[in-house]
Amino acid sequence: MAQKTNKSEKDAKLEDRGSVGGRIARYGKVSAGMAGLAAKLAGERYFGLKIEREEHAQQLLAALGNLKGPLMKVGQILSTIPEALPPEYAQAFQQLQSNAPAMGWPFVRRRMKTELGPDWESKFKSFGREAAAAASLGQVHKAVTPDGRTVACKLQYPDMQSAIQTDLNQLKIIFSIYEQYDKSISTRHIHDELAARLYEELDYELEAKYCKLYQWMLRDEPGVHVPDVIDTLSTSRLLTTGWQDGEKILNFVDAHPDQRNRLAMNMFRAWYVPLYYYGVIHGDPHLGNYTVRPDDSINLLDFGCVRIFPPAFVGGVIDLYRALQNEDRALAVHAYETWGFKDLSNEQIDILNIWAGFLYGPILEDKVRLIGEAKGQMYGADTAREVHEKLREASRKNGGVTVPREFVFMDRAALGLGSVFIHLKAEINWHNLFNEMIDGFEVGKLEKAQAGALKKFGISGAKNE
Repeated sequence: MAQKTNKSEKDAKLEDRGSVGGRIARYGKVSAGMAGLAAKLAGERYFGLKIEREEHAQQLLAALGNLKGPLMKVGQILSTIPEALPPEYAQAFQQLQSNAPAMGWPFVRRRMKTELGPDWESKFKSFGREAAAAASLGQVHKAVTPDGRTVACKLQYPDMQSAIQTDLNQLKIIFSIYEQYDKSISTRHIHDELAARLYEELDYELEAKYCKLYQWMLRDEPGVHVPDVIDTLSTSRLLTTGWQDGEKILNFVDAHPDQRNRLAMNMFRAWYVPLYYYGVIHGDPHLGNYTVRPDDSINLLDFGCVRIFPPAFVGGVIDLYRALQNEDRALAVHAYETWGFKDLSNEQIDILNIWAGFLYGPILEDKVRLIGEAKGQMYGADTAREVHEKLREASRKNGGVTVPREFVFMDRAALGLGSVFIHLKAEINWHNLFNEMIDGFEVGKLEKAQAGALKKFGISGAKNE
């Protein structure tokens, strides 16, 4: 038995070295891609040399696609923030998929021993050797506890702190290149926000608190289920929760319209009850983070990327809705300033209103309708392209726009959910659904509710450090 254990440890160490070596090679390829991008964009800007942006975006995508870590996740997020990148690159980044290679069993055993001690296997009746899911920052194993409960054990990949630091440095290079070429958007706050959320995502003890918070916030929502946290089997790098059975939501795109609409309404409430009642949003609405139960209720999963907003910011969301509804330009400006936009020109306000009109369009119309169309591309791609080009033209006279930090994940949630509703072809009176949600909203009431909820679970409030 001892000989077998030693062999496993040796295999694990070799696997570890291999992953580090592979990561260095992949970063070299991406860095070369960044250098090539810089040269091409400089040539276009200073010498009038034209590049095929779509072709070059695909080349950059190929380089990024070889990274199975945080930069891949950042690329997915950036694809949903039209202000962050030129549309051709945002479109390409949307294709990045979570396809990280799973850690092998010898490596998993060593990691589990580190987290739960040398007798960790005695804490389970069974533990799946193969990962049930592998993503950018960790992988999930299905297990059964001694009392017969099926659980999900999310185990973080090793050395992710340094991986995130390296990836964020690469991201800073990408942003600096674009800003040299295109002055319409300042990405400083976008980078800061992504960095803060990624580092938070490494803290599984914080994620456990968020999971409990969500279970409590959605306690009166029969259409949404949040897993229990198993504290005795969780650490800062291992999170164990109850296993939630369910089907992929894409299995329902051809279901009866009534069923698709029920799923869409459950999704809507899963995201926006926490936002408008407590100022909290789930910042990662991709298809792997929810599944569907037989009664059409949904399981909401993975609470690593959660954003707590200042109540005044949420008030600004509603102010902008009222401004668009009543064509109140002064209120729109107040909403943008509440969010953190500064020194906007009249032209920039008009351009931001184009994007706001797109995002708020479904809830401004008091009728049953589709949320929108994707036309075979990223949801909102046409509007994003128009907004980006207009901001670029305006920047020549007025300077660029600095996107506030909080805007990043608000935008991501709206576009991510919109894409889901498009897949489902849901036809709902979004206007009524939204107005029922915000009925009686007051910033002061939200402040009190948020403070109580966060205190209950020992979570700090909104902060931008």
